[in-house]
Amino acid sequence: MRAQTSPAKRVEPCPFWRLIACVFLPFAAGYYLSYLFRTINTLIAGRLASDLGLGAADVGLLTSIYFLVVMAAQIPIGMLLDRFGPRRVQSVLLAVAAGGAALFGLSTGFLSLLFARAMVGLGSAAALMSGLKIIVLWFPRERMALINGYMIMLGSLGAVTATAPAEVLLDWIGWRGLFGVLGVASALAAILIYLVVPERTTGPQDSKRMPATLKTVYSDVRFWRMAPLSATCVGSAWALQSLWAAPWLSDVERLDRTRLINELFVMAVALSLGALVLGVLANSVRRRAKKTEVLFGLVAAMLIVAELVLILHPPWPSLLPWCVVSVAGSATALTYAIIADYFPAELVARANGGLNVLQFGWAFVVQYVTGLILEQWPLEAGHYPLTAYQTAFGVNVLLQMAALVWFAIPWLDRRKRKAGASVTRQPAGGWNLVEVVIAPAELAILEADDHADW
Repeated sequence: MRAQTSPAKRVEPCPFWRLIACVFLPFAAGYYLSYLFRTINTLIAGRLASDLGLGAADVGLLTSIYFLVVMAAQIPIGMLLDRFGPRRVQSVLLAVAAGGAALFGLSTGFLSLLFARAMVGLGSAAALMSGLKIIVLWFPRERMALINGYMIMLGSLGAVTATAPAEVLLDWIGWRGLFGVLGVASALAAILIYLVVPERTTGPQDSKRMPATLKTVYSDVRFWRMAPLSATCVGSAWALQSLWAAPWLSDVERLDRTRLINELFVMAVALSLGALVLGVLANSVRRRAKKTEVLFGLVAAMLIVAELVLILHPPWPSLLPWCVVSVAGSATALTYAIIADYFPAELVARANGGLNVLQFGWAFVVQYVTGLILEQWPLEAGHYPLTAYQTAFGVNVLLQMAALVWFAIPWLDRRKRKAGASVTRQPAGGWNLVEVVIAPAELAILEADDHADW
């Protein structure tokens, strides 16, 4: 099935069904496994602690080491993807993840568990970036946001699997057997990608275009306009769903284990469907010559509102705002499409890696700092009080608001310029009121002809 071409040549266009079967689905499978690895410790933490005598700090470090390794690997892996291509890089790293999963299942001590979890993190570090890179290489640019949405939707089914389905499997074969199954699945995915996915290069770089260097990414004003909001919103959504949603539901809502697993399952489904919906909406926005940045700004505003609802804790179920938080975690379908618009194909993996450093790094910060804040309050019958969560979430929301304002500055500047032009055209008989301060919800009505501001 692999295309027999020399590295210097491009492969002839493939039928769409072959692109889906031989390009898209193998990388979606790798991303699915990485999402499952990311979230599975939520379920097995109690079993690890009881079976191996681990403390809460040990379990916390075992969980967060994944984010640390993935964050540290993003930029080097982005360079490798741009240099060697996603097929070779992803197949090798999935083999590393398979070895880490096997070692985790065989481990009997904390250090071996920690090393195995780090191996899993390294092996999963390229899962999304390689998928995005293969989409850039093979699919039309105008449909990139939609295809990204499908990729993230299928991958986030790993979070769905890590709730009620994994609970059933844990009761049957235990956590060691589960990691043995994950190791075999990762090895099969590595072999599938290496044997089935065809090679494709980006072709010779146009000398008139920007040089393909990491400095190009970090010196781009548009990148730094979007990156803080992407980090504080997407990273926070990942951190809250993968760790702090369960304690919040237990401490504040006082849910039992069965109801807790069910609500986590619904949140994971919302994450998966959210990626699909955002991909479809982004595709529609692009067809109407509008900008994906507008849609991303609205998603960030919805996340802030949802967190404010959790902070205020009105007397009704909290599942809806938690589902909004989950959907915000799928906004990578938008941010990576925006990145693909900013940079050429030969640089897009490094650009995504630079953004992932901030997103995964912020996820680690939110997980750790939230725990530090909660520990400032004493436990009440084994639960942290609502005030502790309100303080921790409130700090996060303030930072997200600041990032949203920074993100919206180009639109604010444009409205001011339009307002100034409107005032100069007013007749001498009077003045009209012109709004120059906009709310996040008004972002949707802005025109798309201010691309230069980004």
